[in-house]
Amino acid sequence: MATFHCRSAFISDVHLGTPDCKARYLLDFLRKLRCEKLYLVGDIIDMESLARRTWWHADHGAVIAEVLDLARRGVEVIYIPGNHDAPVRGLAGQSFGGVKIALDAVHEGADGRRYHVSHGDEFDPEQVGRTWMVHLGEVMHRFICWTNRRVHAMRSRMELPYLPLSIIVKSHIGKALAYIRAYEERVANDARERGFDGHICGHIHFGHVRDMDGVLYLNDGDWVEHCTVLVEDHTGAMELIHWSEQVAPLGRASREVVLPSPAAALALAPLTRAKLDLSELRPAA
Repeated sequence: MATFHCRSAFISDVHLGTPDCKARYLLDFLRKLRCEKLYLVGDIIDMESLARRTWWHADHGAVIAEVLDLARRGVEVIYIPGNHDAPVRGLAGQSFGGVKIALDAVHEGADGRRYHVSHGDEFDPEQVGRTWMVHLGEVMHRFICWTNRRVHAMRSRMELPYLPLSIIVKSHIGKALAYIRAYEERVANDARERGFDGHICGHIHFGHVRDMDGVLYLNDGDWVEHCTVLVEDHTGAMELIHWSEQVAPLGRASREVVLPSPAAALALAPLTRAKLDLSELRPAA
């Protein structure tokens, strides 16, 4: 089995305990991963969903077992709970099975750049509440995930690679894009005010590498819709990678260059096209 080497890896929004979780792809990545640090950046186990109904697949338990095995083998594993696994926040400062629990973290890259790491739900607009608009958005999101699950099953039977339908849908909804851009601005502004070189988060299920006036906005995406992981190589360069039957690099940020640029916005494109546009990139070694 080929291995994937990097210095650090950042994973969030796995949502174990839901049928939409693409645990098999994540399990494949974790079994090949060789790194020094692994950050679990929130919403790893969907405790909200499990409180409503019990649903668990054997692959979900295997993901947890693989994370614990990485910690046992000497990988520093930091678990930063999100809004869907918020009860774990009460255990901040403790360690379980070698996995350290923290509310947030500061990651220093191999090139000396400093990043604030948090799940990202703290950057939701203050006016977001349990309004009918929020409920409507949740219904639409569940429908998109349901459709994505059906399309994935059909393509799997046809031996076609995974296609994240939701990223295509989101890229054509103006209000969704406006929300994403406003969110990115809030995150980048907070990192700038705190004196960080960048911020690493998840939460909005939209992986992106973006330079925002000298501050790096790095979103590691999710394993419900897009199956993406953010990795740091041993030079300190950060790279966003889609991981399924076809491994596709989606963006890279080193001290010298940031791809994609804000204008290119390749994270909005279907992965098949992004793979062609970024063919000169390679997974971090």
